[in-house]
Amino acid sequence: MKIKSILISGIGIAGPTLAYWLAREAFQTTLVERAPSVRSGGYVIDFWGVGYDIAERMGLLPALRIEGYDVSELRFVNDRGRRAGGFGAEVFRSLTGGRYVSLPRSTLAKLIYDKIEDRCETLFGDRITSVEQSGDRVEVTFECAAARSFDLVIGADGLHSAVRELVFGSEERFEKYLGYMVAAFEAEGYRPRDEGVYVSYCRPGKQVARFAMRDNRTLFLFVFAADRPLLVAPHNKAAHKKVLHATFGDAGWECPLILAALDACDEIFFDRVSQIRMDVWSLGRVALIGDAAFCPSLLAGHGAALAMVAAYVLAGELIKRQGHLETALQSYEQGLRSFVIDKQKAAEGFARSFAPKTRFCLFLRNQASKAFTLPGLAKLAMQRSLVDRLTLPDYFPESRDVDAS
Repeated sequence: MKIKSILISGIGIAGPTLAYWLAREAFQTTLVERAPSVRSGGYVIDFWGVGYDIAERMGLLPALRIEGYDVSELRFVNDRGRRAGGFGAEVFRSLTGGRYVSLPRSTLAKLIYDKIEDRCETLFGDRITSVEQSGDRVEVTFECAAARSFDLVIGADGLHSAVRELVFGSEERFEKYLGYMVAAFEAEGYRPRDEGVYVSYCRPGKQVARFAMRDNRTLFLFVFAADRPLLVAPHNKAAHKKVLHATFGDAGWECPLILAALDACDEIFFDRVSQIRMDVWSLGRVALIGDAAFCPSLLAGHGAALAMVAAYVLAGELIKRQGHLETALQSYEQGLRSFVIDKQKAAEGFARSFAPKTRFCLFLRNQASKAFTLPGLAKLAMQRSLVDRLTLPDYFPESRDVDAS
């Protein structure tokens, strides 16, 4: 049977990217998102590799250059604000051939969604409440919209995927907690700014960083160690602020100023640093992509790119193997699993570098970062994580010139 109607849960990175490629072949695609609109805020990502290649094929590079930030340095500071380590961002540009940009994750999501906003049906402010597979259809009920059936349902709804929970089982079966919690928020008018510099301050087991953004805004990122994940309600902002005050209240540096800015903000991102590890990414006529299937962890720096790669490959396999859904889903998984596993393994060590848990490990991290100024050493240390060893299939060879201006 030919696949015609596809429901995609989640309007982040993976979902709209999948909708973009499916729209090229006139699939009847519906996107559903619990939030009332495309989400804003969050945190800044570094974007490169095969994800960057797909963005180029989608005609996104001009907008990425406009919206992105030209980061000049990662700077580690001590409690007096003096440089304790770090390195220049030219190492990233050198290893990626200049195909590298830093930007808010929500900005990338909005740019992708703008590409497909008028090309598919969108249900904002709604969510899937049940999924029942029956023969060659999937019956879906929603919290608000009327029940409907689809040929295929895709969970692109992130680390805490509702589709995964409904179809594959509880989150605890697949989540690997990496021992850290993370929070982010934005504030207006914060000083100092240090334009173009990602400034990071660490104490053993905790880090707070800031980055100056446009329109007089500053982004703050907190990372701290916790033996067990803190079970705080996702939308309980008061509880999130309380935890951050308790953790960073006596941490020194600019923390009193940063926590004062936190108290005045309305939006906070707060979550645990975890990976999702699954033996299979599809079950019948339901499949998962992006963080819902294989979250590498927020601190890995590659989640957005992996989401775009998965969406591109899944769309390509569905189109290439029309009428053979099982084969398409198997090929999607087989083509990406080893690549994803390598990224997840690398991400575990990378997460630990954000907030080393002892003074000795913190000292080693800072000294190692200074050594990156030596010719060739940075390339040797970072090449594995920055150079993607994956050849993208040419499902859409003509797409190389689409919107390339």
